[in-house]
Amino acid sequence: MAWQGIEGHDAIAHRFAAAAERGRVGGSYLFVGQPGVGKSTFALALAKAFACHAVGPGLVPCGRCASCMQADAGSHPDIDVVAKPEDRASIPLETFIGPPDNRMREGLCWRIKLRPAVGVRKTAIVLDADALLDEAANCLLKTLEEPPEGAVIILVGTSLERQLPTIRSRCQTIRFAPLDGGVVRDILAREHAGETIAPALLDAAAAASGGSLARGRLLLDPAVTAFRATLIQALARRPLRGVELARETIALVDAAGKEAPPRRARLRVVLETAVEFFRAAIRHEAAGDRPADPVLAEPVAGQPADTDELLAALQQTLTCLAAVERNANPAAVIDAWTAMLEEPRLAQSARLA
Repeated sequence: MAWQGIEGHDAIAHRFAAAAERGRVGGSYLFVGQPGVGKSTFALALAKAFACHAVGPGLVPCGRCASCMQADAGSHPDIDVVAKPEDRASIPLETFIGPPDNRMREGLCWRIKLRPAVGVRKTAIVLDADALLDEAANCLLKTLEEPPEGAVIILVGTSLERQLPTIRSRCQTIRFAPLDGGVVRDILAREHAGETIAPALLDAAAAASGGSLARGRLLLDPAVTAFRATLIQALARRPLRGVELARETIALVDAAGKEAPPRRARLRVVLETAVEFFRAAIRHEAAGDRPADPVLAEPVAGQPADTDELLAALQQTLTCLAAVERNANPAAVIDAWTAMLEEPRLAQSARLA
């Protein structure tokens, strides 16, 4: 059975259980892996296990004690979770060291030094660690290097490259691999049990998820799945019709409604699909590799492509994807991206404002 019901990461759970049994749990960890594989869920479950009054073998919390109930409710006094505000591009400095008029007497760095309220260990979880600005990250360095006795600090990000070297050097890195496609399908099927979702749509969403449950959930939307196929065909077409692609992408994003998170989520899937296409096309040109995904295979192999152009288009798409993560305006990102794709080699030095 998966550790605390979290699929795909039993080896990591076993590692923490062994460390806890030996009394060798570290003070600072950096969880990295692509979005949607369960890093944040695992961090919260780990904090619950650390706080449980009757934790069992394998670091499995009892689920019945007052501490477990508080952890489940998100109100445990010894579990401190901070994240990037939805309307901000980064985690504010005040989150860590308090407001200017109360510096170092509020904030995460101050709270983690307090004695545990009900247990023997405090756990602090920093979600969205990719969104740490240098100033905020530097405020964490002393705490990461010398965490209070019994305290555990977990930073959750997507890659080592997006963290400061000083952050990486002070944390034990735990890498979370993409989920197996079968695992993604099984989870999606359980989440939608009783609904009339065609098995073929479940299969397609899992196959195109890239091991990300979050992406698989989005691809269960037939409109998103259909657009993915349309997008891949459009990217393989020469000349690329940038205005038409921009119009169709904006329509897909607008259909998500007025709230920013679902709009950005749809745009992220579009750009991630483009990254997937360009990488597959580059591998095909360089080594003749044919993608296993049938939606990708024919467009990628359909006609010869310019490798330099593909590389430039890939770089520009990654630039736009990073802009989405910084909360850039979706319409501006789409216009810039499609314009870059029409002349990718001429746009290599272009940057979003």
